[in-house]
Amino acid sequence: MARGTNNDKPRGWVPQQIKTGIGDVWAVALGMFPLGVAFGLLVTQLGFAWFWAPALSIAIYAGSMEFLALSLITGGVGPLSAALYGLLVNFRHVFYALNYPLTKIKSLVGRMYGVYALTDETYAVISARRDVEWTGPRVITVQAMLQSGWVGGGIIGGLFGSMLPMEIEGMEFALTALFTVLAIEAFAGYKDLSLPLTAVVAAGIGLLISPENMLMVAMSVYFVVLLVRFFVPPVDAAMKLLVGSARAREQGGERA
Repeated sequence: MARGTNNDKPRGWVPQQIKTGIGDVWAVALGMFPLGVAFGLLVTQLGFAWFWAPALSIAIYAGSMEFLALSLITGGVGPLSAALYGLLVNFRHVFYALNYPLTKIKSLVGRMYGVYALTDETYAVISARRDVEWTGPRVITVQAMLQSGWVGGGIIGGLFGSMLPMEIEGMEFALTALFTVLAIEAFAGYKDLSLPLTAVVAAGIGLLISPENMLMVAMSVYFVVLLVRFFVPPVDAAMKLLVGSARAREQGGERA
């Protein structure tokens, strides 16, 4: 039997999937806009021309790495060191692919964009909706909406920041605030208490091993735990600490 394509879908299926994708992500995309504005303001406050905000947002498009890139550039860090920093900071994206529906995107161009636009925010939105049957157009819509919010905010922030006579401090904290909200949303979707507890333990291990490199050590420990849980289902089952409705659903499934 031949594999089904979009041509097998009813007329209007793709527009409907795009509309559904917009509904999935519009609130987070709106949240990306002020973050982009903060990034654009920071770019101009550091002495760069406004157009560097959208240029970096398109060339890098990795949220936290874009903020770090500004520090690396202004600090005079060499290309090789900057590449190493980028690898370490964004290495977590490799693990996102373990549970991300890129296979639902059928076209080569769409899949290339899907890999390029896979960010923390995109992963959080899609992974939090475990009850959803994701399709290629729906995934691409989520990614495009988030990037549009980020890049559009960067353009506005860059233009506005270039006209401000004074300096604004604390703009880089906006990304931390968004990650906090996304972490809460992700927990609300999974309701697995073992995940935040693992993060806390990993952070403690990072502080003990190397306070200066706590984040890198903690992320490495956390990702190793996730890999073990992914490839060894009994370990995953033993570590789960489901709470609330998630626990009730699993217990109901076991009884069934």
